[in-house]
Amino acid sequence: MRILVVNVNTTDSMTKTIGEQAMAAAAPGTEIVPLTPAFGADSVEGNYESHLAAIAVMETVRAYPEPFDAVIQAGYGEHGREGLQELLDVPVVDITEAAATTAQFLGRSYSVVTTLDRAVPLIEDRLLLAGLSARCASVRASGMPVLELERDPEAAVEAIVEEAVRAVEQDRAEVICLGCGGMAGLTERVVERTGVPVVDGVAAAVTIAESLVRLGLKTSKVRTFAPPRPKHFRAWPMAV
Repeated sequence: MRILVVNVNTTDSMTKTIGEQAMAAAAPGTEIVPLTPAFGADSVEGNYESHLAAIAVMETVRAYPEPFDAVIQAGYGEHGREGLQELLDVPVVDITEAAATTAQFLGRSYSVVTTLDRAVPLIEDRLLLAGLSARCASVRASGMPVLELERDPEAAVEAIVEEAVRAVEQDRAEVICLGCGGMAGLTERVVERTGVPVVDGVAAAVTIAESLVRLGLKTSKVRTFAPPRPKHFRAWPMAV
């Protein structure tokens, strides 16, 4: 089984971190292929960057030359999952939805802890669109930009942990979801401080994708995610 795990930003070191987390969660016999888009922003923290990332991720997957069994979109609250499902018949799993779905098996309510406050509405919208918002106690921001997870990891981790504690104590969350692909590997620190289950979206997405493949299930093509109709695209792909 081969699963493509596509980072939504162009920071190779973050792709490496995401890939390592995915590999750690994968079952024996599953090949994880981490991919970095050829164009886009070095971090994705708003609508403009997210829409650009959606195009970059779709084009990255389209250009992959070998067969694959599933795709994971490794960006929290990002656009593009629906486009990938139109292009592919293999399962497509978004880490936002994977984390929230998994959290609902573990507690009555969950909270998401993400990076900047401006990312909160994007995550709330993604959860609402996916039908996963009813049991979301809160989406909290640590105030740390995505790239700070690498530049100043100790400060970033502390800020994330503090917001997770507030989510449990103030919002009554029973499960915490780590709201950024770059937060892979922080699970144990948050568990130690909060005492609740903590879901990493990358790991959750891998196990869900593996299960769908093993069940022989594919994306439905009868209506919503039917393949794009053949059309002429002017000046596409763009020269970059």
